Amino acid sequence: MRIAYLECATGISGDMTLAALVDAGVDPAVIQSAVAALGIPGVELRFESVMKSCFRATAVRISHPPGQPHRGYSHIAGMIDKAAGLTDRTRTIAKSIFRVIGEAEARVHGSTLDQIHFHEVGAIDSIVDIVGAAAGFDALGAEVIVCAPLPTGRGAVRIDHGLCPVPTPGTAEILKGIPLIDLPIDAELTTPTGAAIVKVLADRFGALPAMTIESVGYGAGTMNLPDRANVLRIFVGEAIASPNTDQVCLLETNLDDVSGEVIGYVKQLALKAGALDVYSTPIQMKKDRPGVVLSILCRPEDCERFETQLFQETGTLGIRRHRIERVKQARQAYTVQTAFGPVQGKLAWQPGGVPRFAPEFEDCARVAGEKGIPLRDIYRAAEGVFASETIRVPATDTIKDTAHDHSHDHSHSHDQSHDHGHSHDHGHSHDQ
Repeated sequence: MRIAYLECATGISGDMTLAALVDAGVDPAVIQSAVAALGIPGVELRFESVMKSCFRATAVRISHPPGQPHRGYSHIAGMIDKAAGLTDRTRTIAKSIFRVIGEAEARVHGSTLDQIHFHEVGAIDSIVDIVGAAAGFDALGAEVIVCAPLPTGRGAVRIDHGLCPVPTPGTAEILKGIPLIDLPIDAELTTPTGAAIVKVLADRFGALPAMTIESVGYGAGTMNLPDRANVLRIFVGEAIASPNTDQVCLLETNLDDVSGEVIGYVKQLALKAGALDVYSTPIQMKKDRPGVVLSILCRPEDCERFETQLFQETGTLGIRRHRIERVKQARQAYTVQTAFGPVQGKLAWQPGGVPRFAPEFEDCARVAGEKGIPLRDIYRAAEGVFASETIRVPATDTIKDTAHDHSHDHSHSHDQSHDHGHSHDHGHSHDQ
């Protein structure tokens, strides 16, 4: 499986992303053709080698006639749709990035996507960065994109709306759900464009994944930092870990003053809200008080939402948060035809292994209730039918579950994914 890892040691911006993609092996002509397809006269895009703190990197230079207008989301989306030379995937990525930016700016300014006017991000440089990045990632062909936590920088920057602290309001809105790190540099390290690119394209965040590296690309930012190279580094290669590995967030809180009914209610509420799993464990707390640990397993981007739910519903004073990696078996939905009617379930298998079938509890209970038959008989009938069938699992071991994921025991299962929206790149936009 082809994988790309974005190491954002000094942040990320649009021009750094373009340059890093080219340095990692993407043909510059692909990006230049995508930009030319927009039909904006006088725009020129070139790449050149530069030195950043004694390290070689690629930089992108954009030139265009002065006096270019600032465009809104609808105008930009129309330009992208009319650009005959773009692939469908490039169009989708580019419009998603612009939507992320536009929606973030609309929230910040109390407006709507259609009404918000793009400032620097609606300018030529940012349009080139975003459309070029979309074409570059499309050409790169990575099936999974992993990104390191992002440093935002510190201090303040001047934008069209005045002096703003870093990260600026629009960037902060985009960065919701993305892990951040503190880098003590007084500068805007992650720009709105860079944040939106990551928001749309990153499948997960964390350390460099297990992979065999094919190429490494270095994209130069325009700022010169005193004690480090201002570059975005992209690793491209083949994953050597299981493709069915992902990162999840485990939330835990100790409760000794909440009734069993409330705990049960919170568990059901979390499952309905999309938690991957919810469970409780009896414990002995201080002074030998009996209590429970209530645990919620969720996706990292949903972490804050479930923390808010836990605080509101349980009144707990604290929640432990753990980011962990899990390995899942390949799986897919499967239905068997029993003498009592169809019963839904899940197929699960290890790479190269024999598939197992687990009937869904809810479906077995439904059939049992309709037919007036003991639940265990429905289970046995479904498992017996499956045992008599010859099953061929798909050739790939990466199967996205069509239902939910409940990584629990025999008959529960749950899974899911993302997308988003911002609007200006602040005085130095794509730049850094």
